Amino acid sequence: MTDHSAALPVNGDRLIGRLKALGQIGALPEGGVCRLALTPEDGAGRDLVVGWMKEQGLAVAIDPIGNIFATRKGTQDGPSVMIGSHVDTVATGGIYDGNLGVLAGLEVLKALDDAGIATVRPVTVAAFTNEEGARFQPDMLGSLVHVGGLPLQEALDTISIDGTRLGDDLADIGYDGDAPLGGIQAAAYLEYHIEQGPVLEAEGVEIGVVEGVQGISWTEITLSGRASHAGATPMRLRRDAGLAAARISHGVADIARSIGGDMVGTVGSLRLRPNLVNVVAEMAQLTVDLRHPQEKVLAEAEARLAALVARVAEEEHVSFTRRRLARFEPVTFDRDLVSRVERTAKSLGLTTRRMFSGAGHDAQMLARVCPAAMVFVPSIAGLSHNIAEYTAPDDIANGLAVLGTLALELAGRANTPA
Repeated sequence: MTDHSAALPVNGDRLIGRLKALGQIGALPEGGVCRLALTPEDGAGRDLVVGWMKEQGLAVAIDPIGNIFATRKGTQDGPSVMIGSHVDTVATGGIYDGNLGVLAGLEVLKALDDAGIATVRPVTVAAFTNEEGARFQPDMLGSLVHVGGLPLQEALDTISIDGTRLGDDLADIGYDGDAPLGGIQAAAYLEYHIEQGPVLEAEGVEIGVVEGVQGISWTEITLSGRASHAGATPMRLRRDAGLAAARISHGVADIARSIGGDMVGTVGSLRLRPNLVNVVAEMAQLTVDLRHPQEKVLAEAEARLAALVARVAEEEHVSFTRRRLARFEPVTFDRDLVSRVERTAKSLGLTTRRMFSGAGHDAQMLARVCPAAMVFVPSIAGLSHNIAEYTAPDDIANGLAVLGTLALELAGRANTPA
């Protein structure tokens, strides 16, 4: 067990207890959790978290896109040291993704209270709306609106995968707030997160020092063919949208493998119509997720995808449309703040590794308006967006110590505890 005597005296067990309690809302029978953004389950999860915020005496503000901000005052007014993430999940998620960052922020503020430490700057815990992008696209929607990267009305008018309007769903769960949009400014932003990949565990490293987030490109492709009898239609005369989708899916993997390195490509959603065993599909709709830490390489992959879709459509005699769901360039975090994460971890006797995040995070949006950085801890077997997602208690305590100690340093100690 690492010696945390130099750290802010945070309570890892209390944090884990809250993670488990929040994980009961939307819990799945086989394990894991489903709290898709702006569903009743998300509303209940938000209620629990806001209740904890108010119990701690924090000033809670909710903006018109449903972002939640809980602030502990400093001895001086001004921009906050902000700690944030999200509490929405994917449909088959675990209890750590996103939730860890929000609840760890609350634990940092509780630890400051317990130790009787006043800070010069305010410290704010943020829970951003629809980070996952599982129900509404784009992902990181709430933080993108917060920093001015997406107009509020456009976000409110976004239609979910269920056919509902975001603004209506937000009102239905009671989180269409009236705090000024972007009203709480950040002097610096910290996000504590599980790695969601296998690198830290495989290398036996305790803390991931995140230098940035790779670029993300999400595209929805709709292929239109002709429904016909599966037994009576010769292969040469078919207009098979399902076959075209399969060829594109295979081609996405080929693109990623041929570019190599950090390039990844995923077809995560595929729908056919009429979706019957004995009918050639007249329509196929699929999503393509491309990611790479370099903009030039990501753009090359996008160009290859466009050429692939056009070629397959011509060869299979189908038509197609493409719709961009999300597009974010790679983000490099503030060098000084990244170095301070690394120094803090090493000062606590923890091993570190610099790395880029393969997943998108609210931190990449906040990096547009303030210095931002992230702290990663290992994910067992690299699993996330999976009900088996797990991070060991010691690892949670390690990351929490880094987060708390650095947050206190950034906020400035205004007094000496008794």
